[in-house]
Amino acid sequence: MKGRLHSIETFGTVDGPGIRTVFFMQGCPAKCLYCHNPDSWDLNGGNRYIEISEILHWVERGRTYYGEKGGVTFSGGEPLLQGEFITEAIKAIHSIGIKSAIDVSGTYVDEHTEAAVAECDLVLLDIKHTDAEKFETITGKSQETLLRLIDIINKHDKHVWIRNVIVPGINDTDEDIHQLNEFIKRIKHIDKIELLGYHTMGVNKYGKLGITYRLKGVPAMNEKKLTYLRNLVRMPE
Repeated sequence: MKGRLHSIETFGTVDGPGIRTVFFMQGCPAKCLYCHNPDSWDLNGGNRYIEISEILHWVERGRTYYGEKGGVTFSGGEPLLQGEFITEAIKAIHSIGIKSAIDVSGTYVDEHTEAAVAECDLVLLDIKHTDAEKFETITGKSQETLLRLIDIINKHDKHVWIRNVIVPGINDTDEDIHQLNEFIKRIKHIDKIELLGYHTMGVNKYGKLGITYRLKGVPAMNEKKLTYLRNLVRMPE
């Protein structure tokens, strides 16, 4: 079985606990306003195919550095777009005693999603926006998919890291954070909540790909305000 690969990051420290090997899988059904990897959208794009045997090779190379917390993260793109491959890859990774996480956008669910969620150890879940209309504006997809995914996560008692990109003028008010606090109460096991500041580092890619960047002129998120909003976040009781 082969998966379509965008890129690999070794010694990753932001895509889950500890030090991790991160496989960025190719393909995403969403076209998020602030996506900094538009070159990952096309499922038939990417650098190449990758087999599970090569994934295990990279995992073994990083094993020394994982410690008790680290492991492997499948990100994207949207890894659940290749859910059958991800499931089999995680099974292989577990067979050699390494933990796994999937970093998902909340915009895709199919017949392979439940197996992938059931097999992984941790889900990194990007909420995008708590308001259904604004969620669709940001992603081009219905928020119903996110809610279905949360139901699957809860069904299998998976632990979750919440991630939310904060964009000036879109979801950067006190009320937005209060609504986020309420929205995530529907998730059973939350270990961490991250507010990530919007940045413009990927804008040049759009021009090279001939894609219109729809947030042109929106400044990067102010760090002082981001710190203020982070202090409003509340873990569900």
